[in-house]
Amino acid sequence: MADSPTPRLRYRSIVADSARWDRFVFRPGDIVISTPPKSGTTWTQMLCALLIFDGPTFPAPLEQLSPWLDMNNRPLAEVMTAYGIQEHRRFIKTHTPLDGLPLSPDVTYLVVGRDPRDIAISYEHHAANMNFAHFLALREAAVGNDDLAELPARRVLADDPVQRFWNFVGDESPGTPPTLSSVLHHLDTAWQRRRQPNVALFHFADLSVDLVGELLRLARVLGIPCSPDRARELAPEASLARMRERGGEVAPSASQGNWKDVRAFFRSGGAGEWRTRLSAADLAAYEARVAELVDPDLAAWAHRGRLASGVDPER
Repeated sequence: MADSPTPRLRYRSIVADSARWDRFVFRPGDIVISTPPKSGTTWTQMLCALLIFDGPTFPAPLEQLSPWLDMNNRPLAEVMTAYGIQEHRRFIKTHTPLDGLPLSPDVTYLVVGRDPRDIAISYEHHAANMNFAHFLALREAAVGNDDLAELPARRVLADDPVQRFWNFVGDESPGTPPTLSSVLHHLDTAWQRRRQPNVALFHFADLSVDLVGELLRLARVLGIPCSPDRARELAPEASLARMRERGGEVAPSASQGNWKDVRAFFRSGGAGEWRTRLSAADLAAYEARVAELVDPDLAAWAHRGRLASGVDPER
């Protein structure tokens, strides 16, 4: 995959700035984990770590091994140094879509989808657990806060849960929190490149129902030897319960105090919580909005994954 002739888009918010990628130098074999927020980012990082280190013992906490490169809570030089000294195969976290990233043919890009309705619910809990005032203090120390007036305002979630959902569906303004439009756009940037040999799409639903099988598929994508027996041994280490137990080691920014409760980052909410909020008419309106944004195959995969939808991005 060669660099696109189209200039990279810049994604900039209070939380992150994709321009930080301008100074990053890839190595052959690097792995970029590019996901919409609340789509299984940390889960994918954990699976990559289990394969790269062939087990659950890592040389450092996950946030140090795979910091979010774009995030404005750490100085870029510090993040660059963290990646620069690594001698193992690197796996880099980002929430920037592929049209905002430097694209290199010897780098593997993993993009993970999740039902956008589940993302909306999950983000509500994420926002409630985040110590945003502390994040702003970290941002001030890392990059300064003089630019806040230039950036899209951080949207405050509505008190009414139904209104929160419809704000997610209808809002197209940039920044945070994520919106239906931003989630589907992110996935579409990978969908358009899905047949390129270094782009692979995974889905939260597939990981949920067949973690061993998806771990094996990830190993094949990354070219890392892993037998079915070894995958069955490794998969329990990526279970929700186990990751919650290891929250201090595997939650993002755990050492920086971004979370009110680091274990709550790995909440046990399942799929489909949005059903209690939506009527049949609401669902029809939602599906009509999705149809305006993406094609039917991508819509089916984005909401149900490869196994349930029968839509295989690799074909």
